[in-house]
Formats: sequence, C-alpha cells, structure tokens
Amino acid sequence: MSQQPQIVELETKRLVGLSQTMSRSADRTGELWGRFMPRRAEIANRSGQGFISMQVFPRGPAQVADPEAEFTKWAVVEVDAFTSVPAGMSSYTLAGGQYAVFEHHGPATDISTFLYIFQQWLPASDYRLADREHFEQLPEGYNPLDPNAHELIWIPIEQR
Repeated sequence: MSQQPQIVELETKRLVGLSQTMSRSADRTGELWGRFMPRRAEIANRSGQGFISMQVFPRGPAQVADPEAEFTKWAVVEVDAFTSVPAGMSSYTLAGGQYAVFEHHGPATDISTFLYIFQQWLPASDYRLADREHFEQLPEGYNPLDPNAHELIWIPIEQR
C-alpha cells in the first residue's frame, strides 16, 4: 500500500458494463463479475486492457460508512465511444473530478488499505469525500484471491 496518495484531476471517462444493487453487508461483487467477465469481449471500442470496479452511492458520502446502505456496483471497461453497447449492458459517463489514488497490494479480502484511507488518511488530510463515484482500477489478469494482486483505489475528494 502506498501511504500517500497521488492527487489526480480525472477527466471524463466513458464506461460500458454491468451493474447491480448491493450493500457491503450483502456483497454480491463476485456474482456481478461472474456475469461480466464472460461477456467482456463483446464490448467494442475499448480504450485499455484493464477493468474498473465502481461504486455509486445514491445518498452521497454520508452512506459510505454504513455497511447496510445500498449502492450500485459496476463492472466496466473504459471505451472511446458508446457506438455499440452490447444487449443487456449499459453505458455510464464518469464525469471526473479530483481523486486521491492509492495503491493496494494483496487480495481483495484485505481491507487494510480502505481502513487506512477512511480511518487515518482522510481525517488527517485537507480533503473530505466528494459526492462522486468511487472506483478501483484492475489490470488485465487481475485475480481477487491472489496475495500479490495489485489495484489502484480512486477516492473522490474535495478541499475542506
């Protein structure tokens, strides 16, 4: 884990994939990705080889800490254009904005990076959570069970 994040101004991203409503206490991430991965090759105009796991919190930053709060989880890839969205999939425009980007090394079940972000880094920083999407960038070949897995965690921020 990188202790200090990189502060990035993210530009708009076009995304295509599948979504599902869930909560952290009733996590259905494996089910969502199990439906998405066999169909990923159907998506035209991909602009990279990796994947994005995105969370959209309809009630904003206040609900992030609530394990029972429902949110929409997306399994997506970035595309150059929305010219051909496969049947049953949806497009999503991530508007962008300022993000703190953290590196996480280890399996997806290791939540130590998230604990550090929300319990240590964010309270001590000059930032607060912004009301935008949270997401993780996953490289091609990502295995959530691999103890050597690597991902980038993007946390939406704004100045206090």
